[in-house]
Amino acid sequence: MQILTTFIKCFATAIFFAALPQALGQSAASQESPSSKELVHLFLSEVRSGKFPERARLYMAGTVIAHQVQSEAPVSIERTPEDYANHVREFIRLFGQFEFQITELLADGPKVYARWVQDGCHLQEMDGHKPTGAPLVEYTSAVYRVENGKIAEYWLQTDRKGFETQLQRGH
Repeated sequence: MQILTTFIKCFATAIFFAALPQALGQSAASQESPSSKELVHLFLSEVRSGKFPERARLYMAGTVIAHQVQSEAPVSIERTPEDYANHVREFIRLFGQFEFQITELLADGPKVYARWVQDGCHLQEMDGHKPTGAPLVEYTSAVYRVENGKIAEYWLQTDRKGFETQLQRGH
């Protein structure tokens, strides 16, 4: 009798947890991997925002090709999730715990366009400019390519001239 009672409890628990997503208004599709747009939104909101850099591995492939789009000297580098997490930590060191706002997010299949604004303060020497504590604003846009549920490649452009002008003015 004890075995039958345990079996019934386990069976009832399994049915409860199987039905839970529907009871909460979630479809079976919502349990699947996020769309490319959702994945990039989560990546930007959690990792690039500086909130949880260590979560980069959840959203990035083992090696990601990062294209720095600059008219005078375009460069492509390989980044691991660990490299990227350190890159974000460097931003925190330079800007303090900055504010990060996604201002545009558009998707077309595996490619997602994102634009954001980062507001922080000039806390460390940057490009030969001594720290002033003045506000610094960075405008950036990127296109991410998602493959197999992870970011595999991206192309990034930053308003470097506007940023340089802020550094030169000390604000």
